[in-house]
Amino acid sequence: MKRIVGSPGTWSGMALRLSQCFFAAASSLAMCSAFGFSNYSAYFYMNLVLIVQLLWSLYLACQDIFSMRNNRDLHAPDILLFFVIIDWAMAILMFSGFCASASVTIFFMKDMNFCAEYSRLDCSQFTLSVTLAFITWLLQAASSFSGFWLLISFF
Repeated sequence: MKRIVGSPGTWSGMALRLSQCFFAAASSLAMCSAFGFSNYSAYFYMNLVLIVQLLWSLYLACQDIFSMRNNRDLHAPDILLFFVIIDWAMAILMFSGFCASASVTIFFMKDMNFCAEYSRLDCSQFTLSVTLAFITWLLQAASSFSGFWLLISFF
């Protein structure tokens, strides 16, 4: 079994997946606590992708725990290909979600100055949620690259 940092079935992979779960949950909670986030499609889409990311990372963290506990190898090429394809799809969805939400937040705060005019619009919560979503995407990208690196090492 090849040891690559962040690969499935290792302690670093489990830590990476659990940190993805934590930051996705924190970003989703920050977004849900902001008033009127569901009125804007970019925020709603980012929240939906964060929930899917949370479930996927939790599933893979459970897989890592199970494989480490029972000494099972998750580095088979067919299993790894499945993980890599879903990881890359989730990374693309996360990237599009936080980019769209960041652009809407910048539009509200800087361009139109909505945050100063409408006190009920909680722009600080939107900014916090987008920042946490960016950190989630960075962790997702790291696990995607480590899985891809491990997959191409088989060929």
